[in-house]
Amino acid sequence: MNAASDPMSPGDLRRWLIERVAAYLGLPAAEIDPTVKLRTYGLDSIHSLSLCVDVEEAVGLLVEPTLAWDHPTIEDIAAHLADLLSRDPTTRGPAGTE
Repeated sequence: MNAASDPMSPGDLRRWLIERVAAYLGLPAAEIDPTVKLRTYGLDSIHSLSLCVDVEEAVGLLVEPTLAWDHPTIEDIAAHLADLLSRDPTTRGPAGTE
């Protein structure tokens, strides 16, 4: 996806986030429920900061380091990122979704 493309949908972002969180926690993606609070799975501050870096690198958004605490579920984070992407057409979607 490039700057001329439509922003990523919340569904695309949700799938990407599930894969990232599963990788951090060493769990199969199928075990991650996007409506469950990430702290329930054991997501800690190091994982949260890693997620912020991954969002910046893959999606092109600079997000606050408190992203996972301000938006405690994958559903919440995906909706927040989709909203930010819809406002900034210079950002791109997650890597590998082009």
